[in-house]
Amino acid sequence: MRKEEFSSRVNPNTSMGSLANESFSIELQQLDSACDTARNQRTHWLLTSPDPPTLCHQLIHSIKKNVGRTTKQSRKEAFFSFLKGLFPILSWGRNYKAAKFKHDIMAGLTLASLCIPQSIGYANLAKLDPQYGLYTSVVPPLIYALMGSSREIAIGPVAVVSLLLSAMVPKIVDPAVDHIAYRNLVYTATFFTGAFQAVFGLFRLGFLVDFLSHAAIVGFMGGAAIVIGLQQLKGLLGINHFTTKTDVVSVLEAVFKSLHNEPWFPLNFVLGCSFLIFILVTRFIGKRNKKMFWLPAIAPLLSVVLSTLIVYLTKADQHGVKIVKHFKGGINPSSLHELQFNSPHIGELAKIGMICAIVALTEAIAVGRSFASIKGYHLDGNKEMVAMGCMNLVGSLTSCYTATGSFSRTAVNFSAGCETVVSNIVMAITVLISLELLTKLLYYTPLAILASIIISALPGLIDISEACHIWKVDKTDFIICIAAFLGVLFGSVEIGLLIAVGISFGKIILGTIRPSVELQGRLPGTDTFCDITQFPVAIETPGILIIRVNNGSLCFANANFIRGRILTAMTNGSEQHSKEKIRVLVLDLSNVMSVDTSGIVALEELHREFVSQGIQLAIANPRWKVINKLKAAKFLDKLGKGWIFLTVGDAVDACLNTKMADFN
Repeated sequence: MRKEEFSSRVNPNTSMGSLANESFSIELQQLDSACDTARNQRTHWLLTSPDPPTLCHQLIHSIKKNVGRTTKQSRKEAFFSFLKGLFPILSWGRNYKAAKFKHDIMAGLTLASLCIPQSIGYANLAKLDPQYGLYTSVVPPLIYALMGSSREIAIGPVAVVSLLLSAMVPKIVDPAVDHIAYRNLVYTATFFTGAFQAVFGLFRLGFLVDFLSHAAIVGFMGGAAIVIGLQQLKGLLGINHFTTKTDVVSVLEAVFKSLHNEPWFPLNFVLGCSFLIFILVTRFIGKRNKKMFWLPAIAPLLSVVLSTLIVYLTKADQHGVKIVKHFKGGINPSSLHELQFNSPHIGELAKIGMICAIVALTEAIAVGRSFASIKGYHLDGNKEMVAMGCMNLVGSLTSCYTATGSFSRTAVNFSAGCETVVSNIVMAITVLISLELLTKLLYYTPLAILASIIISALPGLIDISEACHIWKVDKTDFIICIAAFLGVLFGSVEIGLLIAVGISFGKIILGTIRPSVELQGRLPGTDTFCDITQFPVAIETPGILIIRVNNGSLCFANANFIRGRILTAMTNGSEQHSKEKIRVLVLDLSNVMSVDTSGIVALEELHREFVSQGIQLAIANPRWKVINKLKAAKFLDKLGKGWIFLTVGDAVDACLNTKMADFN
């Protein structure tokens, strides 16, 4: 009980004698003494807390925790524990039952029916021959099935990564001039992608993926979807010569010139649009009737089969319809000898690999965690990074380009009732069989159909409702979203990413160097102190000004700014407290997690300035690292250890205590 609360219970008009009043006075003094003792003990705990662990100790502890084994484990047990952590299939595979396989095989076959035409189309988007998209749907899913922890995610080529490669690698080698050299550079970029992903996971650097904020991803995906759709105009219109640039102005300019300077065969457009409408209608039916989930899944494959038959029977290829023609099938060949580590462009390839690694991980982990939350289990991001890295490393050695988790195919896999990643194994085997037996049957497949399949998958990348939600919640995030969108649309994918990351960093830096400070007051009837602007009912204590710094660090970047804000708040507070001069400034550092020498110098300057004005500085709730730094800098000796408090309430009560009357 606080002194003032106790005093308020004494009725000055009571008829009790002087003896009773003296008794109350003694009890009040005892209460003051007990409160002072408790407050001093709390301050003692604060000042005598042990030193926080150094960075070196934290690093050693992290390594021991992640890779070390307990003393109770034998070497054999530790080895098998390591294998189970690296290959989750060893854990759940022992309990795998035939009932689960029944669901997985149906999901895998459904997944393959969607994967085959999409993989061919995405390979075309990446400016590679069709077989490389199918290769990428064989080896990476098998590796992920051994090392991945997600049960629903579907692995293979995706539109955004294919666009990234087709946008950046041609700046080094034009695929139209030297297709083999271009393909080898793609393999090398994929190797770097896998290497970066594996390193991110092994060293627990998953925070790097968070450099792309949610708002940036929404904008980037929307812009990329429109760019991908415009790129498909080449196949949809049957254009022979097309630009390698990805911005909307260059693409539309290339389309306009081609339609005026080259012969145009409208059959490509009619065929592509007809089956695009068919795919979209089946998707609408599948959304309205959940039991018909298989219809939109097989619609792309059905479109390929029907359009191929139409072209073959009508000989439409002789009337201007562009077709796939023959492409190599069979098992994935080795590409180890084709990696270009001696290339003069190795730095550029490493940069491409880094960008692809971050974008691919961002998409895959977001997809995996979304469906894991539905099933009620946790997905370890670092393990996923290692699995993704290993599958792309092996993929780069087996004629694959960068693979990751696909949202559209994962949704189909989930709807088809998959139980485990065995569905990925079934899909990979089905694609491999298709490579062995069915490649010749795809000779007459029109390119317009592949373009329509890719376009049909793009609406899932454009999330207008989420962009509107971002606008309602955070206007700064909406600016990031729009900047990423416009950067991709009118610049390039790299420019869009750089703008999004740059603005995100700018937001963080601005919040760090220009933090806010708030005046606090006590909520009536409580010991809670809060912002008087947010809670107008909060009561300010006469003669005492309480200021809280709203930032995680007090450092060189913001020390002078915070000092200026405190002085300004002090001046404004003095004007508001004109009836009673401010004697004490309580600085609440509960939000400040760290302080450097610049921050300590700023506190020392504030202390000197307040002393010259007859104002005492008190510090409340300094955090572990902060109090350690203040002790090391001898600032507590200058301030006086009696002016360090565990809570704001302790500081205010101490200032109101009769023992501080001499100061007031």
